[in-house]
Amino acid sequence: MKDIDRSAPVIVELTTTIDSTPETLWALHTDVNAWPRWNAGIDKAHLPGDFAKGSVFDWETAGLSISSRVMEVRPLRRTVWGGPAHGIEGVHVWIFEPDGDGTVVTTLESWAGAPVEADPEGMRTALEGSLRAWLEALRSAAQGS
Repeated sequence: MKDIDRSAPVIVELTTTIDSTPETLWALHTDVNAWPRWNAGIDKAHLPGDFAKGSVFDWETAGLSISSRVMEVRPLRRTVWGGPAHGIEGVHVWIFEPDGDGTVVTTLESWAGAPVEADPEGMRTALEGSLRAWLEALRSAAQGS
């Protein structure tokens, strides 16, 4: 099982419960091409083909162009993707756990590389803000609000 880089200078882990089924959240999460429609933090996203291990998708967020490789897919449960972007090596894990009528969603991401080492606190703050916004956008999209 692939994991974040536990030795990276920046690691952010956030968990929230969303009043939605894992199936609904999974559909939103893995439809990379639709991300800009429900997540204002993502300007462009393109995945040619299926969301599957080894797939590569290109996306833009906060003025950064990123190419990410899918490293793990456990349907309705867990994804891992990552890769280099502008000197930062990122690994992003998403976990979906059914909980009564809702789903516990955990997102973990690690950042390593020279830009991160130069300003770990600033980078941590930026990453945490981005992930909080992503979780809230996912909640809004899943709950139809």
